[in-house]
Amino acid sequence: MKAVVITAPGAPEVLQVQERSTPSPAPGQVLVRVHAAGINRPDVAQRKGNYPPPAGAPVDIPGLEISGIVEACGQGVARWKEGDAVCALLPGGGYAEYAVVDARHCLPVPQGWSFAEAASLPETVFTVWHNVFQRGALQAGETFLVHGGSSGIGITAIQLAKVWGATVYATAGSEEKCRACEELGADRCLNYKTQDFTEELKAEGVDVVLDMIGGEYIPKNLGLLKPDGRLVFINAMQGAQGQFDVRQVMQKRLTITGSTLRPRPADFKAALAAEIEQHVWPLLEAGKFKPVLYQTFDLAEAAQAHALMESSAHIGKIVLTVSND
Repeated sequence: MKAVVITAPGAPEVLQVQERSTPSPAPGQVLVRVHAAGINRPDVAQRKGNYPPPAGAPVDIPGLEISGIVEACGQGVARWKEGDAVCALLPGGGYAEYAVVDARHCLPVPQGWSFAEAASLPETVFTVWHNVFQRGALQAGETFLVHGGSSGIGITAIQLAKVWGATVYATAGSEEKCRACEELGADRCLNYKTQDFTEELKAEGVDVVLDMIGGEYIPKNLGLLKPDGRLVFINAMQGAQGQFDVRQVMQKRLTITGSTLRPRPADFKAALAAEIEQHVWPLLEAGKFKPVLYQTFDLAEAAQAHALMESSAHIGKIVLTVSND
């Protein structure tokens, strides 16, 4: 099979297409003929040598989410059969014509969705569901703020939080991105380059913040939280260090939490997939959540896709399409 390989840590150009052996499914796994693979920030970090894959994942083939057709099933797989259309979360190896994945981490391609659209789902939906609704415990009637609202995580968080019945705020880096967030359901999106989100939102406050920025945003987020508010970290793009007043945390009974998804055990991801299928997939089927594809690239254009991801010019998801001809 053809696969995109990280030939050495470095710039996007280190991503090269090479021939690799097609993997075989172990017990409990399925082999998927990949039609599309989503691009995510952890892929970029892995390419740079800053995010080693967990044990058992391909060491030099990135890719955490795919969609495609089940080609073969390993021993003990009961739900899926050859020919089923699935999308899946995997710990690596998605930038390839074929990938093996734990059968429990697969979900059906939503009816009416293309493979490219379906490939945009797993990493973002799994991340948002766990961090916003499980760890952040967002409830209907509460107020929610997501930073990076036009990112893949952001567009997912905005839509799910709005359907859940929350008041939704977001931040983004341009007026165009802010308009896109509001069209997706955000009650208000603030341009962080021209507006101070803490000043704009301090009168109302928020119950849950989903933060991928870190750095100087840490004390700002804590200052915005209402009593019993929750701050959830999923990245720290501007730095993992930030000073804040612990007395504020105690006085308002704040919760500071966060998580990384990729290294979590397979059983955890399987339970998460089952909960997502129960609560989120019906929303997709009902048209209450829409995919936002910014651009698709051929598998051989992975370097260009990564360059676009790093530019932050995109609104929504960037996806690789795979031809198995």
